Amino acid sequence: MTQHDTRTIVATFAVYLAICLALGFVAWRRTTNLKDFILGGRSLGPWVTALSAQATDMSGWLLLGLPGFAYLAGVESVWLVLGLIVGTWLNWRFVAQPLRERTEVLGDALTLPAYFERAFTDSLGLLRPLTAFFILVFFILYASSQFVAAGRLFESLFGLPYAWAVFSGSIVMLAYTFLGGFLAVSWSDVLQGTLMFFALVAVALMGLNVVGGLDGMQATLNAFNAELLNPFTSASGAALGWIGITSSLAWGLGYCGQPHILARFMAIRDPQAMRVARRIAMTWQVTVLVAAMIVGFTALGALPVRLEGAEAEKAFIHMSAQFFPPWIAGICLAGVLAAIMSTASAQLLLSSAAFAEDFYRGLIRKQAGAKELLWVGRLGVIGVAAIAFVIALDPTSTVLSRVGDAWAGFGATFGPAIVLSLHWPRMTRAGAYAGIIVGGITVVGWMSLTHLGGIFGLYAMVPGFFASLLAIIGASLLLPTNVRQKI
Repeated sequence: MTQHDTRTIVATFAVYLAICLALGFVAWRRTTNLKDFILGGRSLGPWVTALSAQATDMSGWLLLGLPGFAYLAGVESVWLVLGLIVGTWLNWRFVAQPLRERTEVLGDALTLPAYFERAFTDSLGLLRPLTAFFILVFFILYASSQFVAAGRLFESLFGLPYAWAVFSGSIVMLAYTFLGGFLAVSWSDVLQGTLMFFALVAVALMGLNVVGGLDGMQATLNAFNAELLNPFTSASGAALGWIGITSSLAWGLGYCGQPHILARFMAIRDPQAMRVARRIAMTWQVTVLVAAMIVGFTALGALPVRLEGAEAEKAFIHMSAQFFPPWIAGICLAGVLAAIMSTASAQLLLSSAAFAEDFYRGLIRKQAGAKELLWVGRLGVIGVAAIAFVIALDPTSTVLSRVGDAWAGFGATFGPAIVLSLHWPRMTRAGAYAGIIVGGITVVGWMSLTHLGGIFGLYAMVPGFFASLLAIIGASLLLPTNVRQKI
């Protein structure tokens, strides 16, 4: 890449980042209390809700981790994509509208900890801080994955040392999240989701053109390794078996427990508009996931140098820089930054909400005023970002592995509790406690035994989710008092 090309890409980035900061400033003027900062006053329309939820969901993993996985694993990646598509639809269909309606009825609950506390009339006062604790732990890990992704991007493009690359990539997302809160994040998500969509489609189509269409892509995979075309084996030729396939499909179980996605459901203006939002979201989701796989598949034949290990996560970056003019490459690569920023900012925001609403007001200053909580939330953004930045400084980290750990943590800790609290009237306060504790501890313990997914390669989501589910059902049946509030 020539110096002129680099300057053109930097200029494209600068325009994009200036727009994000402008959105943050406008949102600053409209953010007057914690409700505005956390949920934007429940004012989102279906288009903003859909694009914000999906852009927040996918993160830098979509443009880095998934193409890298497809590049190394081949058609095996279809199981992961299939699990995500089914999980997305189920979440929109069975969680989105009921959660939006119940959180408003239950005293306008702004966060998941507040929802659980009010749904089960938790007189002990421990369910809310317990939930907030797990949110902070897993969001710090999740946000660090986005800082790793930012480091990969700036390291590749500008030759920055890894630590400085991570630092540079985090400054703007921290700035506009600090300023405008939920409105800034949601408005910019529309821009970012649109940018991610067109960047992935453009690079996927270019990749197909370079390798000779779908037939050429198949021939490329076969030429490199015939096992890449077999969905039932790994690249090494070993059978995936039920453990491998289940582990990939199980990513879809995680959707119902992701606070940054659920917050978008809670913020839509009209719950009846959720069906329109679901259709928009599913169209976006299916398109970008398929495009990301195609980028990984075609990169095998299109790129002159073989990418190994963590370097495979730069496939989209190399494809964009190699085959497009600098200004188009700059737009595509801004899509990577958009994906990173949309998720990291949402994670920082939800972490600050847990800190301000559920720890500070819940345990320290119950009479804290609106302005005080607003600034506590903003300071919480800085604190969580600082910890995540330190964790992300390990240059051997991969985006996929870090996202996978945090995704399993949220999915197992909160997913069963959310679903059953909405659809099983017999769930009790004891069940909520049991499910959250058992799910969180099971995931952490499983990952600590074998960091790359759990015992025998089984993804931690599987034991964590079902252990939480059984704990909720068992505790609720044994302790049938304090059933969730009926509305």
